[in-house]
Amino acid sequence: MALGSQRHLFAIPDDVAYLNCAYMGPVPTRAVEAGQAGLGRKARPWEIAAEDFFHPLQDVRDLVAGLLEGDADGVAITPSVSYGLATAAANLAVGPGQEIVVLEGQFPSNVYVWRDLAERREGWVHAIDRPADGDWTAAVLGHLDREGDEVAIVALPPCHWTDGSRVDLVAVGERCRELGAALVVDVCQALGAMAFSVADVQPDFVAGACYKWLLGPYSVGFLWAAPHQREGMPIEHNWIARAGSDRFSALAYEDEFQPGARRYDMGEVSNFALLPVVTESLRLIAGWGVAAVADHARAVTDRIAEGAADLGFTVAPAVLRAGHLMGIRRPGLDTDRLATALAAEQVHVSIRSEAVRVSAHAFNTADDADRLVAALARAVP
Repeated sequence: MALGSQRHLFAIPDDVAYLNCAYMGPVPTRAVEAGQAGLGRKARPWEIAAEDFFHPLQDVRDLVAGLLEGDADGVAITPSVSYGLATAAANLAVGPGQEIVVLEGQFPSNVYVWRDLAERREGWVHAIDRPADGDWTAAVLGHLDREGDEVAIVALPPCHWTDGSRVDLVAVGERCRELGAALVVDVCQALGAMAFSVADVQPDFVAGACYKWLLGPYSVGFLWAAPHQREGMPIEHNWIARAGSDRFSALAYEDEFQPGARRYDMGEVSNFALLPVVTESLRLIAGWGVAAVADHARAVTDRIAEGAADLGFTVAPAVLRAGHLMGIRRPGLDTDRLATALAAEQVHVSIRSEAVRVSAHAFNTADDADRLVAALARAVP
C-alpha cells in the first residue's frame, strides 16, 4: 500500500514547496512537542531520575539499529557525522604508501578526516574521478581492481551528496573484504529515505546525522561499529561510557567500558531536550517504513525528472540515482539566479556544484513536483 503524503504531520504551509530535505529536514510537529516537553523537564531537575540518563539512550540505539538492520549494541550516539568519522579514523590502520579511497567532490567532513589520517601515517587520499557515464560503482570497483593491494580504507556514501548518484555498497563491501580494506560509510544523505543494511554491506563503521532524512534536530548523530570494531579507543573519555556509570552513589574510576559501541558515545550524551525529538522522529519513520518513504520520494522525483527533461535539463537515469535525491543540470545555467527565482516563488531546492539538487521525503506531494517544474519553466529561457 502506498504511503501517501504525510504533510499533515509537519508545519509546512500550503504555499511552500519544500524539496530540500538534503539541506535540512523539517522536524515533525509531534517531535517538536516532545522536545519542548524535554526542555521543560530541565526546568524541574528534581524530576530527573538516574534512569533518565540511560533509558532514552537505549530507545535511540534500538531505533537507529532498526533502520540500519543491525544490532543496538553497535550504536553509539554522537553529535555529528564528523565525530563518528573521527572515531573510525582513530581506530583504523593505514601504513606508509597506502591509500584511502573517496569520491571526487565527496562531502568535506568525509574527506578532511582522511587527509589528516593519511598525512600522519604517510599514506595518501585518492579521489575517484566523477565518471562520465554516472556509474560510480563501476569506477570505484575498477580502481580497487587496479590498486587493491595499496588500499587501506574505502570511505564512501550510498549516494553522492550533490546529485544523488548511487554507489552499490554491497558490491564495494564484498571487494573490500577480499582486499582486507576497511569500509566506512557516511549515510547522512541516505538513511531514512533509502534502504541500507549493515548485514548486506558489512562495513567497519557507519556514521550518520539526524537532521536531514531522519527529520531530527541538529547536533545529534550516531556511529555504528561492526562487532570487531567495538574494542577500540574513543576520542574522548567521559564518565557515562564506563562500566557502572548508572550507580550514581558509587561512581568510581573504572577501566572497563559499557558494552558494545557505547564507549564511543559523546560526552553529555543524555540530552534531555534533543533526544526526545530524535526518538519521536525515528519512531515516525520506523512506522512508515523506509521502503515506503523511498517509494513515495521516488514518485515525486521521477515526476520532476520527466518535467525537467522536457525543459532541456539533464537527469541521470533512474537506475544510477537515488529515489529521494537527484541533480538536474543544464549547460550555461545561471544557478544562483535560478535559486533566487525559485525561492521567490516559495519553491525551495539547493544548488550544489553545477547541479540543481532536488530532494523529496514523505511530506512532499505531486503538487510540490508540479510547482517546481512550472517555476523552472518560468525561470529558464
